[in-house]
Amino acid sequence: MVHSIEASRVGGQVSVYLDDTYLEQVDTRVIAVGERDGAPWAAVEHCLFHPQGGGQPADLGWLEDTEIVPVRDRESGLVVAMAPEGLLSLTEGQQVRARIDLPTRTAHAALHTAGHLVEAVGRAQGWDMVGSNHFPGQARIEFQAPQADARLADPEGREEVTAALRAAVAAAVADDLPVFARSLADGRRVVHLDALHAAPCGGTHVRGLGDLADVVLPTLKVKKGRIRVSYAASHVSYAATHLSGNAIHASDTTTHGSR
Repeated sequence: MVHSIEASRVGGQVSVYLDDTYLEQVDTRVIAVGERDGAPWAAVEHCLFHPQGGGQPADLGWLEDTEIVPVRDRESGLVVAMAPEGLLSLTEGQQVRARIDLPTRTAHAALHTAGHLVEAVGRAQGWDMVGSNHFPGQARIEFQAPQADARLADPEGREEVTAALRAAVAAAVADDLPVFARSLADGRRVVHLDALHAAPCGGTHVRGLGDLADVVLPTLKVKKGRIRVSYAASHVSYAATHLSGNAIHASDTTTHGSR
């Protein structure tokens, strides 16, 4: 296992994507088939696919040779695999191979983990998180300060605070704090950045903060009382370029998407 104590099970389906972020393929069996909005779907026992949710995009995956999109079925709670062109003729009990695009998975996991880290350093400033987005090109954490912070009133002050956030993030990455998950008695899954931070989460995450590369925090923005900290990050194994020490650096350019 990479970061979970145990995989969760819903309706006979084991969420192995929560048990091992880095598992690329698994041989399993079909446990249910059906249709949704006129399109066929199949659910497998050992689900390798992370569906879109919690601010994280869906995995890119395949059942046998058919590219699929994983979707959470609200009625059953299962993660079902849907294909634009229709799945192969799958039947319940059939043995199948499921696989994911691992570079896509690790890119999403790096962004999601970096988001938890940004949340942690923001909370250390006394801010409360009120929103998050972990999509590529849109990643950001939004906070609400419990009271007016004079440091955020002017550009120089905002840059000073951002520099403090960058330094805290860089220190945690340099220390390669372990990332792991535990399940509470009520079934909630809590992701830990060692002792630094813990939060309920159903996303995929890296093994340790040392797996993060090219972490970028542009100068934070303040609008209507909300503090927006945009960020970018990649996985060290798949980073297009590498900076020594996984350095944190500034950028004045960022892309924001709708919530």
